[in-house]
Amino acid sequence: MPIYTCTCVQGSLPSDVKDRLAAEITSIHADINGVPPDYVNVVFAETPQENVYVGGRPGTPLLINGWARRGHPQVSTTRLALAIAEAASRTSGIPREHVMVVILDSAARSAVEAGRILPDPGQEAEWLAAGRS
Repeated sequence: MPIYTCTCVQGSLPSDVKDRLAAEITSIHADINGVPPDYVNVVFAETPQENVYVGGRPGTPLLINGWARRGHPQVSTTRLALAIAEAASRTSGIPREHVMVVILDSAARSAVEAGRILPDPGQEAEWLAAGRS
């Protein structure tokens, strides 16, 4: 259901760090938003160093954009962003000053997974059960 895109400078995150970060993001999202871990998607997009700028100068940030279904309480979304930012810095070794996490949302009915429109938050159990039949 959720999609996280981690954008970083090419080669700045070794495979083992990506593995750990993807696992951390999955665990955090599943815990806070009550989604089965198998539905959390994490993608790494690496950009050549010469294409990354911060404040108009070359930089090496870790930028994490997440998408979730609208309807989760704002306090949960804030907690989610903070937890992912902390995990990203700890896991990657990138200083927290160079990590940015943005959680965007839209109506569940704006997304399709497994050929079905996603359920609103709180209706996951029914959605999952209907998919098994």
